[in-house]
Amino acid sequence: MVDSVFEKLKNAYFGKKVFLTGHTGFKGSWMLKTLSLLGAEVTGYALEPQTKEDLFYLINADKICNSVIADLRDKKCLEKEIIDFQPDFVFHLAAQPLVRLSYDIPAETFEVNVIGTANVLDAVRLLEKKCDVVLITTDKVYHNKEWIYPYRENDRLGGYDPYSASKACAELVIDSYRNSFFNSKTYAKHKKAIAVARAGNVIGGGDWSKDRLIPDIAKAFALDKAVVIRNPKSVRPWQHVLEPVVGYLLLGKKLSEDPLKFNQAYNFGPHISDALPVENMLELAIQSWGKGEYKIESDENQPHEAGLLKLDISRAISELNWEPKLNAEKAVSMTMDWYIEFNTNQKEINLFTEKQVKFFLNE
Repeated sequence: MVDSVFEKLKNAYFGKKVFLTGHTGFKGSWMLKTLSLLGAEVTGYALEPQTKEDLFYLINADKICNSVIADLRDKKCLEKEIIDFQPDFVFHLAAQPLVRLSYDIPAETFEVNVIGTANVLDAVRLLEKKCDVVLITTDKVYHNKEWIYPYRENDRLGGYDPYSASKACAELVIDSYRNSFFNSKTYAKHKKAIAVARAGNVIGGGDWSKDRLIPDIAKAFALDKAVVIRNPKSVRPWQHVLEPVVGYLLLGKKLSEDPLKFNQAYNFGPHISDALPVENMLELAIQSWGKGEYKIESDENQPHEAGLLKLDISRAISELNWEPKLNAEKAVSMTMDWYIEFNTNQKEINLFTEKQVKFFLNE
């Protein structure tokens, strides 16, 4: 009998020390919940969640990890926590993750996403033990030509807006550290393997971020209001948040097993057929919710956002044996189910979140 993804990952992470940055965020909280179910010992490092409705609080995260509330830019604090913990794995998710916000705080976005990444790698340099590091960037690191072809890992990096550019800069930093300090030719000496994960737009329960499609939909539908959308024709590689979370964990597992083969970049996104326009995703959300309306309000003064973006996931499929499990309809349905549960039975939302993780890992 072939082991499930759950069994494979549990064998890799049970009892292992995992240092997780960004554990208070949306994706980080799903990652933390998954790691806890796999039996990992987790230290999380991130800023404090913004609201009491954040997923971090809803899953009682303080009870399943050692939570350090601190800033990535606090280099000494970050180094101390990593050195004291002596992790087997580091997953770096912490970031300023919002495109539109990056127009308001461009310098801070670069500080957090570029210098913050360098601080993580500097701390890893001080470890005198084997450690496997997966750094999460974004699908937006590519120089987007708005063409129909999906981007491959060796395509040119770029970035129009401050967020996208900051993540492309972070990749240059990562590549420099990989060559300068964690070179594969001297692996026997440093014992550090470095990989990069680039994920597309993620959806899932517990996301309350400003100016994101699913949170806007959930908030509006809960109040019986029409959701406002800006760019109905924009195409994105939508996927449920657990798709890349499992991808990151599989990459970490492979990196640990063969550090010289997997120390490179990997795209994690849906199949091309599930890279859908915003308006199509909204129609699926209405179908799942059972009701809902929307209106389109274009603003000529709004910041630039990419109109078309697709990822080539062939490398992750062939080398990591990872592949999307949910099509767009199922991903939206699973997401809307979470928000409906939150609105009707919030006391049980932790258990509901756990059930969704277990369902996905054993699907």
